[in-house]
This record gives sequence, structure tokens and C-alpha cells, in this order.
Amino acid sequence: MPVISSASSICRWPDQLTVDAAARRWADRERRRHPELLRLGYFGSYARGDWGVGSDLDLIAVVSKDDRSFVDRPMDWDLMDLPVPAEILVYTQAEWERLRRKEGRFVRTLESEAVWL
Repeated sequence: MPVISSASSICRWPDQLTVDAAARRWADRERRRHPELLRLGYFGSYARGDWGVGSDLDLIAVVSKDDRSFVDRPMDWDLMDLPVPAEILVYTQAEWERLRRKEGRFVRTLESEAVWL
């Protein structure tokens, strides 16, 4: 999360390198917790490099199988160790393939900017 710099009231937000390193450490831990994980990455402002104060980390996971609803799946992912607020979208492999076949704007965005961990 943001930190106060010395005694000033200036708030420093974690930069892209800090967030990327933390995301990679987090991804290693999550791989051990989720053996069904096939792909894990991030997209959005940190992936594009246009992050700023208040930016969050947008994560995406592709798992082999999960019978729960799309809305319930993120609850198993511990995002608290990341240095900025984060959200994760968790797709099954079948859902991910269907999404890719549609070739919509969201998929094109992911294909062009996602940083896969």
C-alpha cells in the first residue's frame, strides 16, 4: 500500500518494478496453493506502464477446472500481500478458449498488454 515518505505529507505509490516483483513472488506462492493454475498474469495500467497514484493491479488467472461460479472463484486468492489494491478474474480453460474465439475488445487488450507471470 502507499507509504508516507519521511516526515513529509507526500504519498509515494509503488512503481511498476516494485509491483511486478511483488506480483511474481505472489504468483509463486499462489501456484503452490492452486495446482489447477495454468496461467497467471496482470494487465491494465501496471502492464502498460501508465500507472499512477491510486492504480490497482488487475490480475487474470486461467485454471484447468473450477465448478464454482465466476463471481465466487476470486475468493480463494489471497491478494493481501500485494503492495497495491488488486482484483483477479479467474477463468476456466474452457471459458478462456471461448473468450479467445470471440476475439472481442477485452481479449485483444489482454493479448496486447498482459504480462504473464
